[in-house]
Amino acid sequence: MTSSSINKRQALGRIAMAAASVAAACAGVNLVGCSESKPSFNAVDITGADYAKDFSLADANGRVRTMADFKGKVVVLFFGYAQCPDVCPTTMTEMAQVKQELGSDGDKLQVLFVTVDPERDTPEVMKAYMGAFDPSFVALIPTAEQLPPLAKDFKVYYKKVDGKTPTSYSMDHSAASFIYDPQGRLRLYARYGAGIPPMVADIKALLKS
Repeated sequence: MTSSSINKRQALGRIAMAAASVAAACAGVNLVGCSESKPSFNAVDITGADYAKDFSLADANGRVRTMADFKGKVVVLFFGYAQCPDVCPTTMTEMAQVKQELGSDGDKLQVLFVTVDPERDTPEVMKAYMGAFDPSFVALIPTAEQLPPLAKDFKVYYKKVDGKTPTSYSMDHSAASFIYDPQGRLRLYARYGAGIPPMVADIKALLKS
C-alpha cells in the first residue's frame, strides 16, 4: 500500500469521525443550528395562507381598525353575533379564561369579535356584549355592504334563518377562530370546541416565535 493511499484512508477516517461527532452532538444536546425546529401547534397550521390577511372595520366606538393596530399581540379573530345562544358566548367565555391562564402574557392577547348581524348588533349592543366577557375584547361591526366580501375573503359562512317574527331571526355561521402572530400574520385555524389548554399552548408558542 502506498503512502498516498494510507494518507487518503486516514483523511476519510477523520472526516467520518467528525461527521459522527456532529451527529451525536445534535442528537444528544440539540445544538442550535444543527437543524431547524418548527413549532408544533394544536390548531390547524395555515401559515402562508393567501386569505384573511387583513380588514378595515369600525369598532364599537366608530374607530376604523386594521390588523396593524394590534401589532405585537397574538390576535384571535372570531365571527359571530350577540344573540347567538351557544357557540358565541361559549367561545368568548373560553377566550376570557385563556387570557387569565396566560397570566402576565394576557395583555399580549387581543380578541376580536366580528359580527355577522350588523342589523341588530349596534355599537351599544356590542359594547355591552364585549364588556360581559372582557373589556379588552374588541367588537368589529361591518356594514351590510362590507360583510359579504369580508366573509368571502375570510372563507367564512353565514346565513340568516327566519324566526317567528321579523326581529327574532337567528344566524347560522362558521364557528372557528383565526389566530395571528404578533407580526400580524395569519398562522392558525382553531376549530370550535378545541379546549382552553391547547389554545393557551398555541398562543404561548406564537409569542415565543
